[in-house]
Order: sequence, then structure tokens, then C-alpha cells
Amino acid sequence: MKITVFIKSALAIALLMTMLFCYDANAQEYLSPTTPPLIGRSPGVKVKLISGNDSTKTYAIIFAKGDEVMSGLKEFAIKYHVKSAHFNAIGDASSVKFGWYDISKKKFKVMHLNEFAEITSLAGDITLYNDNPVVHAHISMATQDGIVHGGHLFEAFISPTLQLMMTVEPAALYKKLDPETGILIIDPDLKK
Repeated sequence: MKITVFIKSALAIALLMTMLFCYDANAQEYLSPTTPPLIGRSPGVKVKLISGNDSTKTYAIIFAKGDEVMSGLKEFAIKYHVKSAHFNAIGDASSVKFGWYDISKKKFKVMHLNEFAEITSLAGDITLYNDNPVVHAHISMATQDGIVHGGHLFEAFISPTLQLMMTVEPAALYKKLDPETGILIIDPDLKK
């Protein structure tokens, strides 16, 4: 009798633990729109100035296997003192963390793609907020079934390469926080 009660109690506890584990595993992740990328995760990036004069410059930025895109772009912006730029790229990734903006929560709903994908389009800009460069990028990537996934880019680990063309402009562009949405938006009239 005591063994039966013990087994039933143990099974009830195991079921409860399983339900809690499954709930946590399926809990939706959200990120603030002002979450900065981590630095130091793109050691293989190579940069080459391909055209330019005293004002506008165009760079080829080539990412190697294992480099993380947002980290590399933030490091580029810091090293080259970027105040305004735009870029586009194509390549491949082994994993991507991206999101869709949920205006009701004022946060990004985070999604993960943990398989090889062709980056069919990566576009974005770099501007300043509180005198720090802010990289803003959107990504589209296709999986082997031909389905395209996309949204706001948080991180993408490259495999085998990403070829990015960056145009750096001389005039600074600044962002401000939009109180209604909680998003950093470019204000062309804003000056330092």
C-alpha cells in the first residue's frame, strides 16, 4: 500500500516536473529594441576600402566561417568612426537569431533558425545614438526547403562566408527614442 502511494506520488511529481520543463522550453523569448550586440565575436573579418574620396567611402567587408555579423559590424563602426552608413550583403549562415517587433509589448519576439541557410538579403544602416554607433539590420534567409525566413537581425553566425558592401557617408545621422513604440528611429533634423 505504501509503495503504491509512493509510486503514484513519484509519478505525479515527475509529470509536474515534465510540464514545468516543457513550459520553460516553449516560453517565448523577447528582447528590447535597444539591446546592443556583443563585441569580440568576429575575429576573421577582413575589410578593404574599394572606393572613396574625402567624404564617401565604400568598403568590402568579408566575414569568415564562425564570425558573428552584428558583432563584426559594431566593431567596424567603432574602429572606422562611422557616423552614418548603409550596407547590403549575401552569404550563408549556420545559425540566426532574428525577430519581429511586437508593438503591444514594445519588444522583439525572438526566433531562431539553427540550420544552414542561404542569406538571400541582409540590409541595414549605422547611425548614432548617445554618440555610439547603432547597427540596424534586417535579414532574409532561405532554408533547404526553399522557405524564406526573416526579420530584425540580432545575430547570425556565418558559414562559410558573407560578402557585405558598406557605404560610409560623411554626414552624421542620429537616432532618438520614439516613446510611442519604444524603437530608436532616425531623426534627420537631430544634431549633436
